[in-house]
Amino acid sequence: MTETAPDAALDVVIVNWNGGALLRACLASLAAAESHLGNTLSLRVVVVDNASRDGSLEDLPSLRHGPAVIANPDNQGFGRACNAGAARGQAPAILFLNPDARVTGESLAGAHAALMAEPGTGIVGAQLLDEAGRVQRSCARRPSAVSLVGQALLLDRARLVPSHFMTEWDHGEDRAVDQVMGAFLMIRRSLFTALGGFDERFFVYYEDVDLCARAWDAGLAVRHLAGITVRHEGQGTTRAAKAHRLACFLESQIRYAAKHHGRATALALVATAFGAQVPLRLVQALARRSREEAGEIVRGAGLLARALPGLMRAIGTR
Repeated sequence: MTETAPDAALDVVIVNWNGGALLRACLASLAAAESHLGNTLSLRVVVVDNASRDGSLEDLPSLRHGPAVIANPDNQGFGRACNAGAARGQAPAILFLNPDARVTGESLAGAHAALMAEPGTGIVGAQLLDEAGRVQRSCARRPSAVSLVGQALLLDRARLVPSHFMTEWDHGEDRAVDQVMGAFLMIRRSLFTALGGFDERFFVYYEDVDLCARAWDAGLAVRHLAGITVRHEGQGTTRAAKAHRLACFLESQIRYAAKHHGRATALALVATAFGAQVPLRLVQALARRSREEAGEIVRGAGLLARALPGLMRAIGTR
């Protein structure tokens, strides 16, 4: 085991699920960043593995302090795994980083300095670039009851309700935003502790939306840093699990609606999931003559249907 870093300035938490090569490349970028930073910003890296079956934890690159590894016996979800990783450290700032992200010393130091320089800022995110160097328009609006239902009915495409992601904005300047993506989300530990961490009822998806919303409610800002760039592949560890991804997305959307907008909105989203979202996705897949995609959509709907009794009980207790 690599020596610990009790005096680390930044704890980096990476949740992995069958990330394999992506995880190793992410850690390699952290090792290079650590070498560049020297003693100017000490890091402690924790990898939380959600029962990967692809040998993800083999031959991991070494860092000065880590990576420490938590190997879960089963897939415990993103939020719960993040909380477990954060609990391993004591640094004043925590970076939640996806395995499909690549950082540099400049991006880590710049984001950390921006976060800690302004007491009114609780969370910062970076400008995410795809593999071709294009800016991913990843900042998002806080969902309202109307926007959640409208987006489920595809009304955002007709501009009758705003889209979730701020696709109309080029992400070219620093500014306060409702939400930054959890692929690179740096937060003050004091705020993370005060908020009780990620809400573990979200297995995956919407946990970052919820965390940013609660940060704003606590009086601290969420900021996008255009000058801090991070490479991000996108859906790196969930791309192959399309049915599971769809079911988790729809369930988390419903849970978010119940938590923030009440039972009626959540029930409306249950209805739109089966009455609009799944059928519309299925029509689009068939129009593309993709039987495989259509099959994944049907399987995803089946997974959501099996989860529905427990989800309805949860909605009833909100």
